[in-house]
Amino acid sequence: MSAHTAQATGGAHPFGTRTTPTMVGCMIAAFLAILDTQVVATALPRIVGDLHGIDLFAWVTIAYVIASSVTTPIYGKLGDLFGRKVTFLSAMTLFMAGSALSGASGSMEQLIAFRVVQGMGAGGVFVSVLSIIGELFTPREGAKYYGLFGMIFAGASLAGPAVGGILTDVLSWHWIFLVNLPLGAVAFLLLAKYLHLPRQIRTSRLDYAGILTLSGAIVSLTLLTSWAGAQYAWTSPRIIGLGVTAVLCLALFIAAESRAVEPIVPLRLFKDSTFTLSLTGTIICGVVFVGSVNFLALYVQVVTGASPTTSGFVLLPMMLGLVVSSVGSSKSIRKTGKYKIFPVLSMALGIVGALLLSTMDASTPRAVSVLYMVVFGFASGMSAQVFTQAAQNTAPPEDLGAVSGVATFGRSFGTSIGISLFASIFYGRLTDEITAHVPAGALRGVDHNSLSSQSVLDSLAAPVRHAVEQAYAAALTPVFVIAVPILAVGLLVTLCMKNLKLRSQHHGDAGREPASTTGPAPAGASPEAA
Repeated sequence: MSAHTAQATGGAHPFGTRTTPTMVGCMIAAFLAILDTQVVATALPRIVGDLHGIDLFAWVTIAYVIASSVTTPIYGKLGDLFGRKVTFLSAMTLFMAGSALSGASGSMEQLIAFRVVQGMGAGGVFVSVLSIIGELFTPREGAKYYGLFGMIFAGASLAGPAVGGILTDVLSWHWIFLVNLPLGAVAFLLLAKYLHLPRQIRTSRLDYAGILTLSGAIVSLTLLTSWAGAQYAWTSPRIIGLGVTAVLCLALFIAAESRAVEPIVPLRLFKDSTFTLSLTGTIICGVVFVGSVNFLALYVQVVTGASPTTSGFVLLPMMLGLVVSSVGSSKSIRKTGKYKIFPVLSMALGIVGALLLSTMDASTPRAVSVLYMVVFGFASGMSAQVFTQAAQNTAPPEDLGAVSGVATFGRSFGTSIGISLFASIFYGRLTDEITAHVPAGALRGVDHNSLSSQSVLDSLAAPVRHAVEQAYAAALTPVFVIAVPILAVGLLVTLCMKNLKLRSQHHGDAGREPASTTGPAPAGASPEAA
């Protein structure tokens, strides 16, 4: 059996990997790591009530996002140096340990600290899954798995609030973390048993200067985009200080990478226009397609009156649109090897979807709003993981993990920027819209920040509640209007991409006969052990 045939049928990889159970384990792990970014949203009120830390509640999410963002590119390089399997298993162990500790937390301070541990593991899971796909399969063969990863990413993001609400209501908030343990153990065991990859013996030195300066830049940028316009004014000393720190750390990082023997992010990668444009496109997708999901959920819950659990089901058709387009584009890419058309169509259709979403108000029928969301989800699915495929297609084999890490970081960082940017726009407009729509004095004694709570909305008189719904819908309109020019930039970026064809062979395989499924590993490489 040839290598290609074995992989296509889910059989043994040339180095002994069973691809079907390996991919099942990868997708379970990716789903859990992504889910934990959103799953706490609907559980936070109960967590704050039990642990008494309203002033710290935002850090439960921020700590996780920062830790995963900081570690993603680092794990990518560690996978290049020490092997994908050992990197994945180490990251998964850290993620599960953080999950167990978070579920057992007795104070907000403990929970935040343990979320950092959990996030450090999640960052490694993200990049390891993409790197494993990139090493197991040629770019064309891996198309369907990249598409599946994109579906997992979006599905976990959409399902997070609903899952968090269900687990909190049926069991307790502790289980939004503890549920990771049995599922994580399945993923761990599947890869420990079935994943076997060649590992080149490489003498290496960790790029400590790059790690420290990149971490400083990421932390500063994440805090800046999370706080600016929400907790602090854009011109406040704290925000300006974070901006200066981010720029300084970035400059030091570039200087460190130019001198490092094994840089975390090899600067030579940016000489490849495909990598640079793919990274830009990935960030834009994170900003718009993932960053806007929370605001669609807010529209469904506050404006249409759905519960947190119900809102998850209302958003389900959008997810189905994403699945259909992601599967369809992946099949086409695998068949033809051509990918450029899909991110171009994604950005163009995304502009249409954003314009449609910007027209929604309190009188829009739910069926119509769901249809608009389906268009938006369909647009998102066509570029879900295409940018990562394109970047890996031209990447040197020794930089595969670094490329995967930077691409994954780009989407995560774009999501952070999107959420903070849209939140700043929304909350900046909300006060004015409430003043314009709600009669004076009708909300006396009601905290405007609590109007998104279903219990608070239910306590209002019908005319006042309708006015609040109108105000929220009007404040959400500019969120989707701003998405249009961002997607227009994305359309320009994708049009500038080279129309390359995905490789049907691994790096260095040109003119070489496929390895047999039982043959020895190439000289100079050793199969990774568990």
